[in-house]
Parts: sequence; C-alpha cells; structure tokens
Amino acid sequence: MKQKYDLICIGDVVIDAFIELEEAKVEWDKQHEHPELEMPFADKIPYKSLMVMPAVGNASNVAVGARRLGLNTAIVTAVGDDHYGDEVLDRYHKEGVSTEYLKVNKGKPTNYHFVLTFKAERTILIKHEKYAYHDPRLLDGKASWVYFSSIAEHTMPFHRKVAEYLKKHPGVKMGFNPGTFQLRFGAEKLREIYKRTYVLFVNREEAAFILHTKNEDITFLFDGLHKLGPKIVVITDGPAGAYASDGTCIYFMPPYPDPKKPISRTGAGDAFSTGFLCALIYGLPVQEALRWAPIESMHVVQFFGAQTGLLTKSKLQAFLKKAPKNYMPKTL
Repeated sequence: MKQKYDLICIGDVVIDAFIELEEAKVEWDKQHEHPELEMPFADKIPYKSLMVMPAVGNASNVAVGARRLGLNTAIVTAVGDDHYGDEVLDRYHKEGVSTEYLKVNKGKPTNYHFVLTFKAERTILIKHEKYAYHDPRLLDGKASWVYFSSIAEHTMPFHRKVAEYLKKHPGVKMGFNPGTFQLRFGAEKLREIYKRTYVLFVNREEAAFILHTKNEDITFLFDGLHKLGPKIVVITDGPAGAYASDGTCIYFMPPYPDPKKPISRTGAGDAFSTGFLCALIYGLPVQEALRWAPIESMHVVQFFGAQTGLLTKSKLQAFLKKAPKNYMPKTL
C-alpha cells in the first residue's frame, strides 16, 4: 500500500500574538541561571509592535516546514469552532498541509497564546484547551514517519493511544520533541513514548530535566536519554551549537553564521527539528541532517513568527552550497 503522507505531525496548534516589548528589563539570580522578565506593575506599558500568527505550535511548525521542504504532510490536531479556528484551517490550506485529521471542537475556543518578545528572546503566556482529537490509532498505513510534540496537560489517554499505535506498527518512525506538559509528565509516565521514539529532540536543559540531574555533561546526557529508548538523540545548545548521537558516535555541529543579528528566537527549535527530521526522511545520514538543521534555525530567527522564515528545499540547498568550509559536524 502506497503511503499517503511522508510525515504526519501530532500536537496542539495555536494562534500566536507577538507583542514586541519596549519597556522591560531582565534580572538574573546570583548563579546567573534563571533570568526573569520585569515590567512595571499596575501601569500602562508601551510596546513596539503586534503581529498575529495563525496555525503555529511545535507540531504545526514542523508540518508547515516539512511541506515547504517538499514533503507531503498532514496534521493531527484540534481547534475550536470560532474565527481563529477558521484562520488555522485557511493557513493549512494555503501551505498545503492536509487537515484530514484535524478535529473541530464545537463550543470551544481555539488556543491563543501571547508571545512577549524582548531582545530577541521570548516569554510565552500559554493556555491549552481540553479538546477531543482524532484517534492516532486510525493512522494505519498513512505514513512511515510521525512527529509528536507539545499538547495539552489533559492528554495522558491520548499519549497511550499514540504508544499503542507505534507498538502495533513498529515500522513507523517517530520524532519526539516533548513540550511543556510532556516534560512535566516525566519520563516514567511517558516511558512507552520514549521507548518507541526513533529520534528525540531536546535542548540541554530539557535533557537534564528529563533525567532529573544537574549534570549537563553531554556524554552523560546522551547515555541517559538513549537508555529511555530513542535510537537517535539530538541535543541543542542555543547559539553554542548542537549535538547528535546515533548510539555509537556523538557529533557536534556549530551554528550556521547569522547574516545579521537575530530578530526573534521563537521557533528556532522547531526549525532545527524540521531540517534534521526532513533530512532523515529524505534518506540522509545523521551527519548531513546536522548540516540541514542549523540553516533552518538561522533563517527563522531573522523574522518574527515561527514559520515566516521556514525555507524551501532549493533555498536550503543554496545556503549549504555557500556554507563556510568548517561548517561540518565533528565527531567527539
């Protein structure tokens, strides 16, 4: 049976309202580890700009990004029966992402988040509605790859259904990027998800959080995460670069040079996941996937919005051709 899609992405979709702050400051703790965004209380605070972006969210960003890179994609998600839900559907239709598995929940509002941006970083006010979703166990034969990411806190039964689907279809490969609530669930509650993950995407702090450790040594983190089940583990480290392990070798990849100072880092992680995952789906090795991923991140942070700067395959390959000679993964 021919696959209907190259990739099916699973996770919540939201509307993002980007509010670019003008009057704010960042305060750090004594260890310089936990910054806090501070603004005047009970006051009128000017802001620079407002931009509203429909159909974003971790899984949604990857679905759109993969489609731009030439893959046939679909999304398993949910919206409310309101104006914002219509905007999400319209965006997917324009991008060419299938809404076959999108469920409209009557009487519910569509998820709406507020992204406070300041000095290229962001603080996001989030709220995920309690939705009914398309049963992931009904995806039989539809795609050989799925991508699972941020979803609401009320969804443990849904996670069990995803695990059941993967157990029944061992040939399906899953990329997993745990979102806020999935990290809070903990690795034990999601052990069947981690066990059946093909490639895991986390940043360095998230890796330590999952393993309940303060040890951020990269080899230690990879060892611990591989023991949970993933065949490939990717650990990003912000502007410092990224690492990937296939269980036998650990590779370090420097960032792709920024053409100019980043405007907003929102969506950088999703863009990285998009580039890496799509390279694997196209049959490329981990080392080449590490070269694709930072290019997506580099370009996304040059714009407001997690999807504005997502690249087509031809444009990504153009960046590869003009990459510096040292833009290559290094084996640790």
